[in-house]
Amino acid sequence: MRSIPRNFEGEPGIARRDKIPIAAKAAGTAFLAALIPIYLRTYGPTNFLWFCDVALIITVIGMWLESSLLISMCAVGILLPQFLWLADFGINLFGIHFLGLTAYMFDPHIPIFTRGLSLFHGWLPLLLIWLLHRLGYDKRALIPWGILATVLVLVCYFFTPPAGAHPADPNTPININNVYGFNDARPQTWINQNLYVALWISMLWLIVFIPTHLILRKIFSAPAPSSICGS
Repeated sequence: MRSIPRNFEGEPGIARRDKIPIAAKAAGTAFLAALIPIYLRTYGPTNFLWFCDVALIITVIGMWLESSLLISMCAVGILLPQFLWLADFGINLFGIHFLGLTAYMFDPHIPIFTRGLSLFHGWLPLLLIWLLHRLGYDKRALIPWGILATVLVLVCYFFTPPAGAHPADPNTPININNVYGFNDARPQTWINQNLYVALWISMLWLIVFIPTHLILRKIFSAPAPSSICGS
């Protein structure tokens, strides 16, 4: 006897339909399949400690799982920084140095294809907004992303090269996630470095994560009950 299709709430009705098209999931996976080995060869494994790289990987996983929680976590963490990246890149195109976030995009020592892959910083925030529109914003996202970001900052501080370092491989990332200030040429000197890291974590929460969380809660609807359970 054939079963009756059921909708998201488990009631008789239309069968479940994916909210994220399979083509989008496949495209994200294909991009990661190209980016990960190239980044590993060019920059090394520590490059994947950057907030944006972590968010990219989690976003693709979240697309396959159709997890509003995972997508919302990435949105809380990187929407604002990535829009700043876009602004800095656009201004740099005119030869004007703005925030220094995209100087590496104009470094001739890095292969142009590798730099081209970094353009994901431009389309990732747009993808996240589209995914939030389809899946909803999960208000639980703030705490897990904040904890993950805090751990990443501490790992980068204690285990990766500081600003001003000169690794044997010049492409090895230094000052990852700005744990030594905003000048890669030298660590900040205006306060004790340990205090700076503590303040940096606090500022990320207060200026980036919490405001973004509050804005997203107002703009996007909450995920459907079945999506929450599935997250």
